[in-house]
This record gives sequence, C-alpha cells and structure tokens, in this order.
Amino acid sequence: MANNALYFGDNLDVLRESIATESVDLIYLDPPFNSARDYNILFSSPKGVESSAQITAFEDSWHWGEQAEREFGEIVRGSNTDVAEMIQALRKFLGENDMMAYLTMMANRLLELHRVLKPTGSLYLHCDPTASHYLKIVLDGVFGKLNYQNEIIWQRTNAHNTAKQFGRVHDTLLFYSKSSDHTWNNIYAPYSDAQVKRYRKDANGRLFTTQDLTASRPDSSSGKFEWRGSMPSSSRGWGYTIEQLETWWKQGRIVSKKDGTPRMDGLIVFLDEMPGKAVQSVWTDVDRIGNTSAERLGYPTQKPLALLERIIQASS
Repeated sequence: MANNALYFGDNLDVLRESIATESVDLIYLDPPFNSARDYNILFSSPKGVESSAQITAFEDSWHWGEQAEREFGEIVRGSNTDVAEMIQALRKFLGENDMMAYLTMMANRLLELHRVLKPTGSLYLHCDPTASHYLKIVLDGVFGKLNYQNEIIWQRTNAHNTAKQFGRVHDTLLFYSKSSDHTWNNIYAPYSDAQVKRYRKDANGRLFTTQDLTASRPDSSSGKFEWRGSMPSSSRGWGYTIEQLETWWKQGRIVSKKDGTPRMDGLIVFLDEMPGKAVQSVWTDVDRIGNTSAERLGYPTQKPLALLERIIQASS
C-alpha cells in the first residue's frame, strides 16, 4: 500500500487487491447510512452546485438482488463461522429487504477491514440510529465482542423540532480494536467555567481542589492497609501505593484532619498541573461544519476535521 494514496472504486475490490494483511494502523469509515437519503451526489461545488463529475455510485446499492445474494454467499462460505452464523440469523429475522442488503455488504467489507488492521489497530464506524444496533451485532461477530471499546455519541446538530418524537441530533461511532493491545492515547478537553469555579485558591493564589485517595475495592484485598492512622472502609482501599502516599505526604499534598491523620479525600490537585478534562463517550464539543465554513467542500455528508483529528490523536 502506497503512502498518501487515494483509491477510487468499490472498496471491497480495493481492499482485496491492494491492501496487505495487517498493514493498517487505524480505520475510520463513514459509509452511507441506509437512511433513505440521496447519496448519489458524490461531488459538488461548495455552494452545492452539482459537478459534471457526479457519479451515481450508490444507486440501487441497498436493495436485495444479485449482488447482495452473491456477497451473502461469500460470507456464509467464508472462514469466520461466527459471522456466517450471525448473517444467516439476521437474514432469517429481517428477510430479504433493503436493510439486509445493507448489512450483508457492510459485513463483507468489515471482514476485509479486520484483515488489513494491525494487531494494535482500531476501527471507528460512523453510523446513525437507523442501523447502528444491527451494525454492532455485525461488528461483534467480525471483531469479537471482547474487542468492543465504545459507543461514541456525537452531537452533530443543534436542537430542532420533530413530529411526535425527540429531535434526532446525534450520530454514533462504534469503536472496536483488533486486540486488547491496541494503541491508545488519552485525550483531554479544556475545563468548563463551571468546573473551574469548583477550584479554590491557596495561600499563593494557585487554584486547587482535593480528590479521593481511595478506590472501590468491594471484592479485593488490594489497598486494605492502615496508613498514618487512617484505614479505608471495608468496601474501599487506598488507590495508591504506600510509597506514593508517603511522597505526597512529605510534599504537603495531602490535607490532614484535626487529629493529624490524612483525609481520605485530601489529595491536593492544582489546576495548572492538570491536563484537562478527560474526553468521555458523549462528544458535544465538536461542531458540525457550518454552511458558510471555509472547510465545507460540498460533499453532502462531509464530517468536520476536528472529529477526525480526535480519532487520530486517540488511536494512532
């Protein structure tokens, strides 16, 4: 596979013919969602004018027919028996309809994507609630349910009125890894004003708060020791080694009670030493591409660069 290469065509053919096994670090895919929208316009001007290069590549893609039947047969005869059994069960449940055609073609491509991923690699599948529940079943079969990492909710638009239901304002990203040894980097976002207000100033004017020194240990003996006259409750234990606790105590980073023993929630943490707020599985801080944004290229389902940057930073 060449670096910085763009392949044009059916990705199933490209994967089989051009991409070597275990050669890819990270995959993000944003396939059509089978949501009855018009995805035929692949290219248009930033103002939405159709290009002369318009290609109707997705026309009739998600209907059960000869292609879906052929790809279904490839899966059933393939080496992954879990996926073969799963796709047959889905066909029995759903019948031969548009959704089944969509899932069949997605499953065949996901098997190839799994093949090309390195053992340390990860995959993020961008979808919407139309089929995300079925796609998760497919991904469990392809990657193994133990390699499911997250369902990420991305708020892609602001609130709007929808008849007789809650407004649909989010997409879903299903995050799977090739193995438990996948690449991972913690991602942090700036603290909100409300979070900063929880910090207090010390004698030197530094903003600080205190955090718990213990952790839940209901079924473990880990951390169950007395330290400087304090003993965690029966369901908890110290969250750090005695060496680390002693270091913080000597540095004055642990608040003591009136009797001189350490407070369980007394670890002093300074705001200027914190990396930020750890990003969780609901992303509300990545804005969609505005209609007047210079980033907009005219592709009808274009995703913001910030969304891709976060995935790349976390998993590569």
